[in-house]
Amino acid sequence: MTVPYPFGIGKDTGCSLDNSFYLNCTISDGTPKLFLRSSRIQIYSISDSELRVYASPAFRCYNQDGTIYSEFEWWTGLSSFTFSDKNKFTVLGCDDYSLIRGTKGTNFSSGCLGVCGRPQDVPDDGQCSGSGCCQTSIPKGLNYYNVTLNAFQNHTDVWSFNKCGLAFLGEEGSFKFRGANDLSNATDVWERIQATVPVVVDWAIAPDTRGCSESAECKGNSSCYEVDTGGYRCRCNHGYEGNPYLDPGCQDINECENLQTNPCYGDCLNTPGSYNCTCPLGSFGDATIKNGCQRPIHSKFSSTIFIIAMVFGIITILSSILGIFYGIKRKKLMKLREKFFEQNGGVLLQQKINSQGSHVAMTLFSVAQLRRATGNYSQENIIGRGGYGVVYKGVLSNKRVVAIKKSKVVDGNQAEQFINEVLILTQVIHRNVVNLLGCCLEEEVPVLVYEFISNNTLFHHIHSRVGGMSWLSWENRLRVAVEAASALAYLHSETIMPIIHRDVKSANILLDDNYTAKISDFGASRLVPLDHEQVTTLIQGTLGYLDPDFGVVLAELITGKIPIGVDRSNVEKNLATYFVNSVTNNHLYEIVEPRILREGTLDQIQAVGNLVKSCLNPQGQDRPTMKEVVVELDNLRKFTTHPWTQQQTFQETKSLVLEVEQSDLYEVPLISYGTTDAESHLSSTYMMFEENKPR
Repeated sequence: MTVPYPFGIGKDTGCSLDNSFYLNCTISDGTPKLFLRSSRIQIYSISDSELRVYASPAFRCYNQDGTIYSEFEWWTGLSSFTFSDKNKFTVLGCDDYSLIRGTKGTNFSSGCLGVCGRPQDVPDDGQCSGSGCCQTSIPKGLNYYNVTLNAFQNHTDVWSFNKCGLAFLGEEGSFKFRGANDLSNATDVWERIQATVPVVVDWAIAPDTRGCSESAECKGNSSCYEVDTGGYRCRCNHGYEGNPYLDPGCQDINECENLQTNPCYGDCLNTPGSYNCTCPLGSFGDATIKNGCQRPIHSKFSSTIFIIAMVFGIITILSSILGIFYGIKRKKLMKLREKFFEQNGGVLLQQKINSQGSHVAMTLFSVAQLRRATGNYSQENIIGRGGYGVVYKGVLSNKRVVAIKKSKVVDGNQAEQFINEVLILTQVIHRNVVNLLGCCLEEEVPVLVYEFISNNTLFHHIHSRVGGMSWLSWENRLRVAVEAASALAYLHSETIMPIIHRDVKSANILLDDNYTAKISDFGASRLVPLDHEQVTTLIQGTLGYLDPDFGVVLAELITGKIPIGVDRSNVEKNLATYFVNSVTNNHLYEIVEPRILREGTLDQIQAVGNLVKSCLNPQGQDRPTMKEVVVELDNLRKFTTHPWTQQQTFQETKSLVLEVEQSDLYEVPLISYGTTDAESHLSSTYMMFEENKPR
């Protein structure tokens, strides 16, 4: 294994940049092993920005009577480094739920649930979908995490094929779930995780008072760049290679020695950081392409050649005149596009990207590309209109169908809203959020290009007919609610900065060909700094949905009623108020759609009603977080979709409509813990872990 500087072997040896980068190499069992500082964190590999270390699963194993015969809870910390968001938290088991807690400036906690009733219920396609295997994400920047494992029935119902539950953090894609076989062979799975599933750790050099641009740690022909988890790294400048942390720094690459990468079919001359490729003396053309250099033909001029030369001369003069006029016109057009670029916030966008130290991956489309894709913004291609502009359906040159949002003519403040949406969407990568593909700032009005979502809005599917579309069953309503809530929870807590949508409504929830929910329209959104617990802005959004908006969407799903009904009585006109009063007065089942009463259990419907009521609380601080909403809805959905769910019959539903007690779901207590220096205790923890492997 290569150990590159700034890392080095041994403490206080001068081999590393400082003592936060020293490593220990031990050969206690005859095999060399590399460890981070004085901890028991073993290292797989080191790159210019990441470490990969060995995973240590937590586990709990049970006897047939439900007593515990072996268990281990894992916790670890890195102090100066952070755990990457490339990791996933995974839970294996048919009767298990696990919590992961950590520290990231503020405390973080999340959880995952693995349940199943029979071996044949567990999928064997390698995917963790919740049945026997559950996975969830962690935020970027954690430097400490703790894993605890619990069970619902102590495995008494599944003991014949699943005696142990496991939970671990590992690099996404490195663990392949093998279905029921993994659930019955805990020891084999534990050893496989130890051997093949690494944990990705981000490393950076801690900042000092000089700042990144004046750092002395970046040597010759290199530059530093800040990272979003804190600190900075160094990298070689273009045309140079080597270790940017070691004197004399990065060395010039001789491009002329690698003509496959740097093609040159003439005379190649290496220059610092680049190279020159010219045609041989006596020839002309482009030496970087094959047969690009040509020699002039020498012959006597005949009268025909003279006439041809005269004709070509006249044509050249006329072409030059036309070219001058064309150049002037083109220059004016370029200046106009530069003006539009600045007017539409292009300079502001660049400044914000530079200030965040980000490299935003997005396509900058030209005016011609988007006009060609939309038939010059034909009226026939309009698929939507909103407060911030018009949306067109377009087809790019690669045949990809896209949605092109052309904003209205805006002033400076509205231009900032547009740039805000661009910055928000370039940070968001989630299956239930509409993806931003690129933008064009050279038009008089700014233009955004999104993926095309083909199956209309949730509003259309709920309200286009009584009882909703045929696919809109109770189970699918819960699924759509979970997907939309998951996207909002991601926006609130898992992006670099929290994102408040401020216009969540069923018309802004799109559905694709598989009826998967996609949150769209971020024109009213706001980024919230991590140290701000509240966001104070002018009122935004749509009448009937104004804060709290997601509770109104849930109320729509369960009742099938629009948020503001002008044709309804005064009591029923505002759905939010009407719904809360109905739940408070035990009249929930009178406003729920009849189809839901047939398909859902009374406990489920009551639980969703109580959840909606809490989401509609007039006091924002008393409402549940979107993460809590996701967990509650996901639990309800699992009881709908899993085979052991006890369904009420339609007759039972009708007979119990008058009054039903609320049935509590699993209550998982959050165990408080203190922050400690994890590394100082890792050695003893590791020995206890080795002695208590799952058997």
